[in-house]
Amino acid sequence: MLNNSCVRFSFLVLMSCLLHSFTESETSYTWRLDLSGEGKIVADMGINVARPGVPGDETQELMMDILLSTVTDNEGMWRKTSTENYCRLYGISQCQRNNPTRNNRGILIESEDAYEDDEVLDCGKPVNFTYYDHLVGIQNRASHLHIPEPEVANIFKKKSKKGSEIDIDAIERRLKKSKREKPKSVEIYNQIANFWRIKGDTQASIECFRRALAVSPNNAEILLNLARVLFNLQYLDDAIFLTRRSLEVQPHDQSAWQQHFQLGEILKAYGHFQEAALHLRHVLELRPNHQPALLILKEMEASPDSTVHVYTMLIIVCLVLGVLGWILSTLDATLAEEQENPPFHRNKSLSRLKHRKCN
Repeated sequence: MLNNSCVRFSFLVLMSCLLHSFTESETSYTWRLDLSGEGKIVADMGINVARPGVPGDETQELMMDILLSTVTDNEGMWRKTSTENYCRLYGISQCQRNNPTRNNRGILIESEDAYEDDEVLDCGKPVNFTYYDHLVGIQNRASHLHIPEPEVANIFKKKSKKGSEIDIDAIERRLKKSKREKPKSVEIYNQIANFWRIKGDTQASIECFRRALAVSPNNAEILLNLARVLFNLQYLDDAIFLTRRSLEVQPHDQSAWQQHFQLGEILKAYGHFQEAALHLRHVLELRPNHQPALLILKEMEASPDSTVHVYTMLIIVCLVLGVLGWILSTLDATLAEEQENPPFHRNKSLSRLKHRKCN
């Protein structure tokens, strides 16, 4: 029994030595927190330091790789990312670059470079349906030309001084931040759509307006802005429909001069000068001395009313056609009568009439 026990003990010692020699490799490290730099977890310089760029040093222990590729979310929960190699090579600070951090009180800490520059400013996935998708201009949104509207930038120019330049990049950064704070806000959708109007991306603008209208279909401001986009694209019927709808749903305690002014512009482009003048005069009642409305009214007063001329020409043409029709019908009746009464019988009847007169 004693010999068997000695043999077993010797065998166990031999196996443990063999396992120790096989498991010891270049990937076994001692790790420590580097307080002098960015707070990265680095390998101890005294034992088998992994050097970037040297073959064989890029592999790490599985547990350390998991730790380096794990970050905390806003609620303090741990989650695993899919970029283990990136986290291993560049450290935890780079992994957490796209994730907001919190201080010891739990308050969110944000910085200028907390998010990557490749973040896309959009309104998310396009919605499947809105109440206004029957309009031709919305159905053809993927084929529209890019028409920049630089004047829309004045919407974002609130607190800045008059005449100062507008920083489009600053507007984009501000909208990205607002979108992160309120990702489902109808107002943010409207502002992003107006931003793309400045850039000239008509399709992105219409998609943002569609998403906003899917949530709030009776928003007067969004309907008015979408009508302006379609008006610039010369979809006059769609623009009139949306502007009239915006006028209908405009709150009674708010002035509707913008809706009347836009209707005046569209109807003028359509050639309906009289109706356009009515809306523009209503604009002057709500907003006296509004220069754009005054200029359009002067232009229409100086130019002849083409609508009246068209109606006059139609009446004249109808009268001429009526007279020609009456003349042709009279000629047809005369020819038919001549065919029924041959010339011989007609001459005979004329001679009889002369004979009676002589008697």
